[in-house]
Amino acid sequence: MTIPEQAVLLRVFIGESDRHDGRPLYEAIVLKARELHLAGATVLRGPLGFGRSSRLHTAKILRLSEDLPVVIEIIDAPDKIDAFLPVLRTMMGGGLVTLEQVRVIAYDAGSR
Repeated sequence: MTIPEQAVLLRVFIGESDRHDGRPLYEAIVLKARELHLAGATVLRGPLGFGRSSRLHTAKILRLSEDLPVVIEIIDAPDKIDAFLPVLRTMMGGGLVTLEQVRVIAYDAGSR
């Protein structure tokens, strides 16, 4: 699989406790992206954040949150990302979705 040099970065900001069809939403999104043959996806877990509600989500020991911020990043060709957006919308109950143009420098599986 290849990605064009001029690609799109899709970022999805959700909470760790968000769910879809009985599984974590971040997992459901990544599995759907894989099923649809998108180039790749990464889930990043944040130690601190807040969203529209301004409720603070933190990993501090004295204020342990079970709903830490999660960011899913997916990079692929613009047409593939555009085709994925309606699917993503049906999966999400809330959150933030952003798109930005990116320049792909390397996309290799690597061999060590």
